[in-house]
Amino acid sequence: MTDSFVLYHNPRCSKSRAALELLQARGIAPQVVLYLETPPDAAALRDLLQRLDLAPRALLRTGEAVYSELGLADPVLDDEAIIAAMAAHPRLIERPILLHGTRAVVGRPTERLLDLLP
Repeated sequence: MTDSFVLYHNPRCSKSRAALELLQARGIAPQVVLYLETPPDAAALRDLLQRLDLAPRALLRTGEAVYSELGLADPVLDDEAIIAAMAAHPRLIERPILLHGTRAVVGRPTERLLDLLP
């Protein structure tokens, strides 16, 4: 069971650390993906978005400086441009994200992770 969970994690983020602690407290040792060190490519992001059932803009961290620098608030930008920006600048990806099977959730608030737990 534990090997079927994947956590997109940033150890410097308090929400991400809380997510990992919640999983470990329930006996789940997820595969941890340090996505800032090994960012997902565009294809992996498309798969992730499909599992999350989200549009690319919904996964953006709009408070990051690079969001403004790249002009990502521009409504003219299509989904592929947003995905390309997240692939090139993984700080833009909301976190933490837990994957299990064909589903995924963003752990904000952390309790949302419980939706995927047995």
